[in-house]
Amino acid sequence: MSRRRKAQKRDLIPDPKFNSTLVTQFVNNVVKGGKKRLAEGVFYKAITMISERTGQDGIGVFKKAVENVKPVLEVKSRRIGGANYQVPIEVPSDRRTSLAIRWLIGYAKQRSEKSIAEKLANEFIQASKNEGGAVRKKIDTHKMAEANRAFAHFRW
Repeated sequence: MSRRRKAQKRDLIPDPKFNSTLVTQFVNNVVKGGKKRLAEGVFYKAITMISERTGQDGIGVFKKAVENVKPVLEVKSRRIGGANYQVPIEVPSDRRTSLAIRWLIGYAKQRSEKSIAEKLANEFIQASKNEGGAVRKKIDTHKMAEANRAFAHFRW
């Protein structure tokens, strides 16, 4: 951990279509090789696919998916007296969102559909129903924190 001053938090500019900073944050995580327009196109295509398949508002399904994947607890390794303990801690709100986004993208990439837009759309739909890989990751993280609750007094 750095002993210098904290990094300044930059404000995100809301995306032009949905006027949402959450969408901007998601698109910024999808970007590969600086191709932000391509990433935006993929995201918007996924949202339209969701609208066509479910008949619901695509952006609403996306926001529900992110909410369902956000973890409340996680474990951090802490070395005490020669032993490493997995200490459960509460996740700060900014980290919750970024973890949820990272997990959604990661598990969408592992899916077997053809295009990345289809993969994202299906992962969003499943996550909004509390199913899928990203939600399973959240549940596993919570189980790990629950199992190590005895070491909570080592929190710093």
